[in-house]
Amino acid sequence: MGHESVEDYQWPPVASAQEMKDAKLPLAYRDRCASLLIPLNKCRHEFYYLPWKCTDERHAYEKCEYMEFQARVNALKKQKAAAARAAAEAEAAAALSS
Repeated sequence: MGHESVEDYQWPPVASAQEMKDAKLPLAYRDRCASLLIPLNKCRHEFYYLPWKCTDERHAYEKCEYMEFQARVNALKKQKAAAARAAAEAEAAAALSS
């Protein structure tokens, strides 16, 4: 048991643009996890947002959003590392040419 990595996470199927439009999701929430938000919002509406209802749906959605965040953080780290390598290579090439 422990933390699941982004590579091992089973992403939910992506909701279509029409499904998101029909569910009236705001543009900010139309991401990879939208297919989990649609049933969560239906459940919340059905049970008048009672905090002890829809816990499984909420947990699945929040985990998906967390994994999405982790994926963005990892992508940014890789991008910064690549930029640093490129800068170091350019600096080394400039030092050799002078």
